[in-house]
Amino acid sequence: MPRVPLIGRWSARPANKADEELRAHVAGAASAAAADVSAPPTVAPDRTGAAFFDVDNTMMMGASLFWFARGLAARKYFTSRDLVRFFWQQAKFRVAGNESADDMHTIRENALAFVAGREVAGIVQASEEIYDELMADRIWTGTRVLAQKHLDAGQRVWLVTATPVELAGIIAKRLGLTGALGTVAEVVDGKYSGRLVGEMMHGEAKAEAVRALAQREGLDLARCTAYSDSSNDLPMLCEVGTAVAVNPDTELRAIARSRGWTVRDFRTGRKAAKIGGHATAVAALSGGLVGGAIALRRRNAWPF
Repeated sequence: MPRVPLIGRWSARPANKADEELRAHVAGAASAAAADVSAPPTVAPDRTGAAFFDVDNTMMMGASLFWFARGLAARKYFTSRDLVRFFWQQAKFRVAGNESADDMHTIRENALAFVAGREVAGIVQASEEIYDELMADRIWTGTRVLAQKHLDAGQRVWLVTATPVELAGIIAKRLGLTGALGTVAEVVDGKYSGRLVGEMMHGEAKAEAVRALAQREGLDLARCTAYSDSSNDLPMLCEVGTAVAVNPDTELRAIARSRGWTVRDFRTGRKAAKIGGHATAVAALSGGLVGGAIALRRRNAWPF
């Protein structure tokens, strides 16, 4: 892979669409290079077919990055006020679909600020603990069954997520999957610099990562399947032969129906009803984030 400039927390704002496309390409290539590949399955291997699963609201209830940050907050990596501020920004980005250059620049600046200067080994150890404490019980059983069907057919299964690749890899390992494509952070002398390699694993970057991995592993994307809950993942969903909408948002549900894609919804009727509109979703998500942070503050007696 050619040497490219690292773009992240201290970079200037993106000047044009070409720069954004470069970021996505760099992020995809870096994530594919960092993805773990497990030993061949015990069943007869299907070497050209594979499955790719989004994580947030697809494989796991809620946002993995939120639970990761909450676990780090409990370990005094930052304050509960920082938690609310960061995830209110993430909520606006994800639910409202706001992907302006200014918003993306701000998200890039803040994405890894809370681990800058931290030892990678320490974050990995904390990630193992956080998964057990906050994430293991939030895996959708139905989605996990879908992944297992691919494994049973001899296909490899990767997670594809904006979550840091170290945490994504832990989730994949605990679920018995092949590996994970996640956001890659720059590491200098065993510590995070606070900068991203290219871009967050989002939107077009996911498609770039899938293409790069497919080329490396000899996959036929026409024989592969991708699963997601969000219309933000359309680049990845359109990259493979079979797309499946899992717990879809309103826009993806409509697109899936218009294109004849399979829709799987593992939520209860009450939870599924919450997908009705953007404003309602923003209120529900932001309320949950603020409430969670307040609960943290009360439990740990942290001042805002």
